[in-house]
Amino acid sequence: MATRAVPAPLAQLPNALTILRLALIPVFVVLVVDAGGDASWPAGIVFGVAGITDQVDGWLARRWEVESEFGKFADPLADRLMIDIAVILLFAYDRLPWPALVLIVIRDGLLVLGTPFALRRGYDFSVSFLGKAATWVLYASIAFLLVTDPGTDWPLWLFWSGVALASLAGILYGVAVWRAVRR
Repeated sequence: MATRAVPAPLAQLPNALTILRLALIPVFVVLVVDAGGDASWPAGIVFGVAGITDQVDGWLARRWEVESEFGKFADPLADRLMIDIAVILLFAYDRLPWPALVLIVIRDGLLVLGTPFALRRGYDFSVSFLGKAATWVLYASIAFLLVTDPGTDWPLWLFWSGVALASLAGILYGVAVWRAVRR
C-alpha cells in the first residue's frame, strides 16, 4: 500500500473543497436572484471562489496522491452543477442567449449521464489539458458576465471561446470512451 504524502486530516482537504463548492451553489443562486439580472460582485466572487476551489482540489488530490472515488465523482459533478446553474440563471435574466443554455446543459448532461456507464466499462477518466482549459475559460467568462453590466460584449466572446473548448473536449472524451469501451 502506498504511503500518503500528507497526514490523514489534510488528505480530506480536496474532498472538503468539493463539498464547499456544492454548498456554495444555493448561496450563489440567492445572490444572482437578488441581483435580478444586474451586475453582482457578490455572486461573481462566490462563483470565482468555486472556480478556484475546482482548480485547487484536483491539484491537491493529485499532488498529495489522495484521489478518492468520491472525488472522482463529486468533483466533476460539482463543476457541472455550478456552471450549469450559472448558465441557466444568466439565460433566465437575458444575459446569455438560448444556444448557450442548450449547448452547455446538453454537453454536461451527456457527460454526467455517460460517466457512470464509462466507469462501469473500465474507462479511467483522466483530466485533459483541453478539458481543464475549457473549464477555466468558462468559469472566468461567467464570473465576468456576473460582474459586468448587461449588454457588455467582451465576456460573451470569452464565454463562446469556453463553449468551443468545452465542446471540443467533450467530443475528444466521447471518442476516447467509445474506443475504450468497444474493446
